[in-house]
Amino acid sequence: MNNFNAEKNQILSGRIIFIILINLLAFAVIIIRLYYLQVLQSDKYKMLSDENRISTRFLLPPRGMIYDRNGEIIAKNEQNFQALLIAEQTPDIETTLQTFKKIISLSEDEEQRIRKDIKMKRKFIPIKLKDNLDWKDVSEILLHAPDLPGVEINEGLSRYYPYADLYAHVLGYVGPIAEKDKNDQKDNPLYMVPGFKIGKSGLEKFYDYKLQGKSGTVKLEVNAYGRVMKEIERQAGIEGDSITLTVDTRLQKAATEAFGDNSGAAVVLDVKSGEILAMVSVPSFNTNLFTNGISFKHWNELLNNERNPLIDKAVSGQYSPGSTFKIVVALAALEAGVINANTRYYCSGAMKVGTSRFHCWKHVGHGSLNVVEALKYSCDIFFYETALRLGIDKIHEMAVKLGMGQILNVGLDNEKSGLIPSKSWKKAKYGTQWTQGDSANSGIGQGYVLVTPMQLVTMLARVVNGGYEIKPTFVKQKNKKIKRLDIATRNIELVKQGMFEVVNGVGGTAVRAKFNLDGARMGGKTGTTQVRRISMRERRSGIISDNNLPWRLRNHAWFMGYAPADNPRYAVAVIVEHGSSGSGVAAPIASKILQEAIKLDIK
Repeated sequence: MNNFNAEKNQILSGRIIFIILINLLAFAVIIIRLYYLQVLQSDKYKMLSDENRISTRFLLPPRGMIYDRNGEIIAKNEQNFQALLIAEQTPDIETTLQTFKKIISLSEDEEQRIRKDIKMKRKFIPIKLKDNLDWKDVSEILLHAPDLPGVEINEGLSRYYPYADLYAHVLGYVGPIAEKDKNDQKDNPLYMVPGFKIGKSGLEKFYDYKLQGKSGTVKLEVNAYGRVMKEIERQAGIEGDSITLTVDTRLQKAATEAFGDNSGAAVVLDVKSGEILAMVSVPSFNTNLFTNGISFKHWNELLNNERNPLIDKAVSGQYSPGSTFKIVVALAALEAGVINANTRYYCSGAMKVGTSRFHCWKHVGHGSLNVVEALKYSCDIFFYETALRLGIDKIHEMAVKLGMGQILNVGLDNEKSGLIPSKSWKKAKYGTQWTQGDSANSGIGQGYVLVTPMQLVTMLARVVNGGYEIKPTFVKQKNKKIKRLDIATRNIELVKQGMFEVVNGVGGTAVRAKFNLDGARMGGKTGTTQVRRISMRERRSGIISDNNLPWRLRNHAWFMGYAPADNPRYAVAVIVEHGSSGSGVAAPIASKILQEAIKLDIK
């Protein structure tokens, strides 16, 4: 019996020792694991813990400023007060909204957006009620704070354009990011920040990356639901780079005012450097309306305006150049040896080309003319004859050399290339041969020929500066060597003589626009282009006066001019849509602009 008990105790003791060893082993594993996690891996899990507790958010940097050539601010950031609503902090959202509306007016669109945000966003996330509040609005809200639970004021920066419509088409505007923009910029943290705005058009878009700056960061302690408990650390962002443009606000304003109620565009260049001194397209629009989202009402008003204020006519408007194109034809013919200073053609008022009859604007004719006289009086017959002898491909070659029929890359993504036709172009486009009638029409800048005001002023600048290939630019080009075009100086001078006579010679088509500012005078060329076809029946019965036609059926009016005539510094191209007469409407506008440039002595 004793042996049995001893054996039993021995077995029991062994089992107890085994259990103890197992427990000790398990405890050792736990200790080792704890040591591994808390000592060896402490840095890793501390970081993971902090990530669960700390939320890092990006801060928007101030956008870079934009200046004109004289240091005038034309795009800046302004203090912007916003009224925000935190839904979880108000017992009755509807009552709070109705109280707010009594203090600050809300449009239908704004109210719909607020209600949508309330439904879509979590209750502790702030919702924008109204932005761009002034001090009076802020004071009213703070005064009624007890009646507005959950409403708070947030201070930030908003893009502001001091000259609004004056630079609308040059600067463009900033706006909210679209999904496409986010996909294109996946590596840019700023694109993920709510409220971040990018350049949507104009130079704001072209220089967007430079203007953006670098984001800052703020570290916030948040709870398990993502609600902010307190701010831990803040690092401010880096302001975007500022940009200085070549435009002169004084000239920009003078050019805009010169148009009055007319619709059209004007571009002024420094003929030696290509710097764009002014670029206007009228009517314009207030870019500040777009910064925080334009209303449907304002958008529809702009969209339905028959004078198209949203279109940048200076670089997007494509028009037949009319008689201003005669400068290109004259130079091409002189260079090709088709005509010279002594060549004369007789204008009887009309001529036959194939089976068609082509008319001069002066029905009784100009008589015998050389190239200078033909430019002075803008004789169509002379240039029909010249174009027929020269051929379209030579005209095309000269026009392209002078900057037409191509994108000039001034930094505006809405720039159009215009059209300078050729035999091969027509064959490829329409599958038909080029005709003599096509050449005759091209000789006076009509038919297929299309140009923008930017291209026309570039052509003029390259001619009057002596044949140097300047390129229009909004930013100063330091020490840039300008290529000399292969055009004979004697031919350039002959064409310039013709343009001088247009304005200053007796009977010149723009003589009413001439000026003399301490010896500084203007040269130039008029142009009037038809926007409707005049039938033979109407010619026989009498052509209907533009004044008796609806605005949209009236002729476009062109003038391109340069000054001072003896040592050109400034060139301007003016298009007045449906302005009827280049000499009567466009030339006086260009004259005012050039006189202002001379008075300002822009350098």
